[in-house]
Amino acid sequence: MKAPRLTVVADSSATAGRPLAEVVGEAVRGGAPAVWVREKASPPRERRALVERLAAIVRAAGACLVASPGPGSDLADAYQLGAGATVPEDGKPFGRSCHDMAELDRAVREGCSWATVSPVFVSASKPGYGPALGLGGLAAMVAAVQPAPGAPADRPAPGVLALGGVTSANAAHCLGAGASGVVVMGAVMAAADVAVEVERILACLEVAV
Repeated sequence: MKAPRLTVVADSSATAGRPLAEVVGEAVRGGAPAVWVREKASPPRERRALVERLAAIVRAAGACLVASPGPGSDLADAYQLGAGATVPEDGKPFGRSCHDMAELDRAVREGCSWATVSPVFVSASKPGYGPALGLGGLAAMVAAVQPAPGAPADRPAPGVLALGGVTSANAAHCLGAGASGVVVMGAVMAAADVAVEVERILACLEVAV
């Protein structure tokens, strides 16, 4: 699975009280190619029902649903794993959240399809990690990624996705530093017009190509 150019993180804690399904619907209407359901606080039954509902919305728009491990994650098209999570055995594509070179190296050796590196910029959603990598740190991590040992010759190295404080103002700079794409939560989830904000970010990424 190719690393998405833009992944929108779906988290009800960031929607300013709006229903998450409504916000996600607007995001994919704006063209978001992938939606990552993080949603850590919901009770198990509610989370599974939410993932099921979001899966229907996302797939109807032709987008990809990614989910963090938890109830309902088996309904997703791919997984986003934390730094210490075990790789599921069902063979679905997965990405790994990385914050340093050691975690990135592990993700590559495991055969991830992409690795998110964070925080690239200062981010309120990642207060426990830092300092921010900045564009120089992002570029260094991109440069460190090589195909996994023993991987087929036609299998490229995983894409590196920039996460943490990414907005329409800096998304293109992340691609300029070598990232394959960006992951955005706050700038989309809290936007007054979610679809327009997604369109704006995608337009900035197109300029960077």
